[in-house]
Amino acid sequence: MSRPQPAVKPTVAPPTTPAPSVIIPVDSAPAPTTTEAPAAPVTINDAISAAVSFILKTQEGDTNAEWPYEGVYRVRGEIPIGYRVGGTGICAVALLRAPGYAADRTRQEAVARAVRFVCDSTAHPLMSVDGYAAGYDARGWGYTYGLWFLLAATEPALPEEGSLSPELRDAATRAISHYVGAIEGTQIPECGGWNYARSPGKDTSCPPSPFMTASTLQALFEAKRRGLDVKPETIERALKMLERGRIAGGGGAVTYSISGKASPNDRTPGAVGRMLCTENTLYLAGRGSAEGVRGALDAFIVHWEWLEKRRAKPGTHAGPYAVAPYYFYYAHYFAAQAVELLPEGERAEYRRRVSDLLFRTRAAESGSWNDRVFPRTANYGTAMAVLSMTAADGPAPAAYEGTPLSTPPATGALQPKEDGAALGRP
Repeated sequence: MSRPQPAVKPTVAPPTTPAPSVIIPVDSAPAPTTTEAPAAPVTINDAISAAVSFILKTQEGDTNAEWPYEGVYRVRGEIPIGYRVGGTGICAVALLRAPGYAADRTRQEAVARAVRFVCDSTAHPLMSVDGYAAGYDARGWGYTYGLWFLLAATEPALPEEGSLSPELRDAATRAISHYVGAIEGTQIPECGGWNYARSPGKDTSCPPSPFMTASTLQALFEAKRRGLDVKPETIERALKMLERGRIAGGGGAVTYSISGKASPNDRTPGAVGRMLCTENTLYLAGRGSAEGVRGALDAFIVHWEWLEKRRAKPGTHAGPYAVAPYYFYYAHYFAAQAVELLPEGERAEYRRRVSDLLFRTRAAESGSWNDRVFPRTANYGTAMAVLSMTAADGPAPAAYEGTPLSTPPATGALQPKEDGAALGRP
């Protein structure tokens, strides 16, 4: 479905701070300053083209099929398979979504290799549901973004020139079923949702992760839209967890806690990434509101510099708001998604503001983005940047048609359409 384009493609310029639609609490800690010199102006199309070239150059592995996400976590000294599959899925979707895929044989071959890798990874022992024992375990990221990628790679709307071979399509169909079942089989007992850092024991209940749960739900929404058999109770429990995780912050802002109780780590500047993904996901399920999405987006813009302060820094949760570097481009992607869920008349200005922030961290020489200290992870950051830049033109996220709520949605909430079409788009 086509969407309106911005009247002018944004170029790099110092961002302006909007008047937030909710009152955003500002704590007493001094605001950080960004010291990087602005890059030379570049058009969106040129930036996407350079980013695609960078992603293609960084594909690796024995069969040149992977884009592993590199973080601090290792399994026997190696990047875990969940990060390898998840990172590959994100980078491959970026190649699919960038303009010109149907005529780009190099991209098509790179995506086909990635499909084979993500499908074959279902047999890896550490991608098994049977062997899952919870604790700190990254396989869930592989389940979520492996599923998301394979659904995108087998999308019926893809042009014939860019479609997979019948053999690869059959393999993808089998792997999609595996990943849906794996997601269902690793949901946290009792409370619902998912967390890569759980208490030990598959049957042990513990707090979920809002940002992992929201991401996983969006993949399941797409699977259900495509006609797959997704257990409704899996989705319903996870949605209820997201609703329970909403906590009122100071000044009327809403943040999200893994426990549903406020803590120092849940203050708005450190929560904007999960605020965006959670509000977007609840909105797509008919349980949120345009006001909630807009408020999360405004919070992201106002408090962006607190994310920037932790970008590409050592460690994980540090600073006054416990911000981990890996939230940075994750938050940018969901900010771009949020813009496209707002009423049409509001989108152009929000697109400009989100784009301005994104371009403040672009490496001009390589055309890449990176929010970690690991050079390899520029594959992930650059892919998320491409997905952010193409959000206005790419496929809209799927809505969820679930069990009717016992109480009406919040004022301004989207109502799922009868045909299962995505919401919030003309």
